[in-house]
Amino acid sequence: MLGIIAEGGASRTVYTAGVLDALLELNVISDNFYGVSAGIAFGVSYCSLQKGRNLSLVKDYMWKKSYSGIRHLFDPKNRSFYNLDHVYHEVPCKLLPFDFEAFADYKGKCIAVTTELETAKACYPDVDRADRYFTQLRASCALPLLFPPIEIDGKKYMDGGIADSIPFKKAIADGCDKIIVILTREKGYIKKDEPTLKLVNAAFRKYPEFCEAFNTRAERYNEAVAELESLRKAGRAFVFYPKRELLVSRTENDEKKLERLYWHGYKHAMWAEDSLREYLNR
Repeated sequence: MLGIIAEGGASRTVYTAGVLDALLELNVISDNFYGVSAGIAFGVSYCSLQKGRNLSLVKDYMWKKSYSGIRHLFDPKNRSFYNLDHVYHEVPCKLLPFDFEAFADYKGKCIAVTTELETAKACYPDVDRADRYFTQLRASCALPLLFPPIEIDGKKYMDGGIADSIPFKKAIADGCDKIIVILTREKGYIKKDEPTLKLVNAAFRKYPEFCEAFNTRAERYNEAVAELESLRKAGRAFVFYPKRELLVSRTENDEKKLERLYWHGYKHAMWAEDSLREYLNR
C-alpha cells in the first residue's frame, strides 16, 4: 500500500504542488494521502486528480491581496493572515472549481493532520468529502498567530505541524509499506526554535500542553527528519527534498517566485521518475 506524505510550509509548499502534479502525470496514485497544513491544502487537488489546478491557484490567486495579507488578520470576522472564506470556499466553489465528485471517488484516506488545542495531540481525520468550506483543511493550516483556532464538533484545533510535522509513522502504522514523503526544506536543514516562541507562549498560556508542544517542535522535527533519512537510506522510503534552499518566505506572495517554485517541484519529480519507479517496483 502506497502512502504519500506532504509536509507543510505555507508558500514553500508550492514546491509540493509541482511534485504532486508530476506524480499525477506519471500516474503515481497513492492509496492514502497524509497532508499537513498547506500540504493537505494542495493535496486535495491531487486526490481529486485535478492536475494543473494547483498551478492555476499559484498563478491566478495566491499572490493577490484578496487571498492573503495583514489586513485580513485584523478583520474581527476573519482573524487570519489568509482571507479564510475566500481561500477555502469562494475559490474552490466558484472561481477555480474543485471537483468534489472526483474527490469523493478517491478510494483511500485523505488525512488532514491537526493538533487539538487542549491536549496538543495529533489528530488524523479523513477529510470530509462533502464539506464545501474545507473546515478540516482550515484547522490543519491554522498556524498560531496567523490563524484563529478552528472549532470542529466542540473542540479547537490548530496547525497539524505542531504535533506531527511529517506523519510518516502514521502512514506506516496504517499499513503503508511504500511511502513517498515530500519535504519543503532542503536536505540537511536543521530546524531552530520559532522566532515567535515567546509570543505564542503568551497568547496560548491557557493551554500549557500546546505551549510545550510548540516549544519542543524544532527538536521533534529534527528527530523525525533524521529517522526519515535512515528509512530512505535503507530503501524503505522515497523522499523529495528541494534541491536547494528555497529563498521563499512562509508568506511569500511574489507571483514569479511562486511559479518558479512550482516548476522546480514538477521538474524535480519528473527527473526522479526512474528512481521512483525502481523504488515502487522493488
